[in-house]
Amino acid sequence: MTAIEREEMEFDVVVVGGGPAGLAAAIRLRQLLPDATVCLVEKGSEIGAHIVSGAVIEPRSLTELLPDWQERGAPLTTGVTEESMLFLTETKSFTIPYLDRVMPHMRNHGNYVISLGELCRWLGAQAEALGVDIYPGFAGADPFIEEGRVAGIVTGDMGVGKSGEHGPNFAPGMILRARQTIFAEGARGSLTKKLFSLFGLREGVDPQSFGLGIKEVWEIPAENHRPGLVQHSFGWPLDDHTYGGAWLYHFGRNLVSYGFVTGLDYRNPWLSPFQEMQRVKTHPAFAPHFEGGRRLIYGARALSEGGFQSIPRLSFPGGVLAGDSAGFLNVPKIKGTHTAMKSGMLAAEAVAAALSENTREAARYTEMVRASWLYEELRGVRNIRPAFAKWGNRLGALYAGFDAMVLKGRAPWTLHFSHGDNETLEPASVSPKIDYPKPDGVLTFDLPSSVFLSNTNHEEDQPVHLRLRNPSLWKTVNWDVFRAPESRYCPAGVYEAVEEGNDMALRINAQNCVHCKTCDIKDPTQNIDWCAPEGGGGPNYPSGM
Repeated sequence: MTAIEREEMEFDVVVVGGGPAGLAAAIRLRQLLPDATVCLVEKGSEIGAHIVSGAVIEPRSLTELLPDWQERGAPLTTGVTEESMLFLTETKSFTIPYLDRVMPHMRNHGNYVISLGELCRWLGAQAEALGVDIYPGFAGADPFIEEGRVAGIVTGDMGVGKSGEHGPNFAPGMILRARQTIFAEGARGSLTKKLFSLFGLREGVDPQSFGLGIKEVWEIPAENHRPGLVQHSFGWPLDDHTYGGAWLYHFGRNLVSYGFVTGLDYRNPWLSPFQEMQRVKTHPAFAPHFEGGRRLIYGARALSEGGFQSIPRLSFPGGVLAGDSAGFLNVPKIKGTHTAMKSGMLAAEAVAAALSENTREAARYTEMVRASWLYEELRGVRNIRPAFAKWGNRLGALYAGFDAMVLKGRAPWTLHFSHGDNETLEPASVSPKIDYPKPDGVLTFDLPSSVFLSNTNHEEDQPVHLRLRNPSLWKTVNWDVFRAPESRYCPAGVYEAVEEGNDMALRINAQNCVHCKTCDIKDPTQNIDWCAPEGGGGPNYPSGM
């Protein structure tokens, strides 16, 4: 096969990812350098198409970026009016008293319940108005490396068959050259993962820990709607060594955002995050909120939970990391939009300085982060998520209260994550099986009907973007030891263990993939490699998600 000739375009800055971090970075760049050429690429079919979040937003960063956001019509209309944190048993719920004192980081006074997809679409319009070139449907395939530095990205080829041959509609990807590149791909970004390896960005920091968030949006009768209600829970149905919990927010016009996060450091290979999410809806503390309603949207994504200890080196020759690519989520606060946006703004300021000074690396970025409220906020809650991993949910919750109320985040010690999420599974033979109830089709649902609501689509003749590095490992490890955990942790039914003759084999339904990256994170031997598919593929979440 002859070498592919690729068209090239040149920009001052390329931003990879159309989430809140990437959009904030692009806007800030044009504010600082009105004449700079800024290109933002987004693998989804449009800005917001791949965005999944709860979401309650703290508007601090938005106000710093666009102080007149209210006058501009930003889609923040449902202020938080009431909130609670519940500890669940199988049949009862117990409200955590004095929430403001026990968990001050969870205060939501002045915050808003939003659709993050709608906010990103709005931010995209603000960016375009400032002159940012936005290219949706463009997936980054590789960082473009030249003379030992990142010099932009290579976008994916289109029209390549599963065999690797060029089809009749083949279109080669492009090289988007840049003096500086900002990577804001979200959790477990495929380009970011390559950068970690190329530049050793994770040396000397804790392994990143992740959670899987699965979400539904419901429309309920107006008489049952309580705009601004925020309810969180922990406890049942998870065991004491499995981190996670549910959220339920009333927002918009008779809409309810419901979801469940499962920490991907869980141990039991029989656990299904999707099934756990479904059965929480049957609890008396949740079920009444859905009465008379109908489910509109379904989606899932991974989120970075490692926090302060897991943040990698942020800059390297030719580029920087921002948002959840770097792990700036505030887990105890259950918020990441304001931190992602702030990191994007700081990245833009560092990149602007590097462009002005014509330096290879935006090295000031790390200093800027350390001097900001972002650093102070994440450092103050650094021990809370590791405490749950170290001591379990009950003792972890007690420590969280002690850390917040007594130590006020100033503990003279730092707790650490000692292993990756792929290392925590116990053999299926010694793990208790979980008997999940069948869905009723009214309150609880199956995977196929759920994935249908994500509007997921991948062209059938495109290369499979989920690859086994060593296919022989699946049978000897995933099946023989763990009984195919990927068939349960995937929230889209991508992986199936099937009988082939007298043996078992893995079937990969890549067309179902909602791009959550859980398989890339949780596979025991890191044998599954999630690669960017052709641009525009994957979920297409509508407004409201």
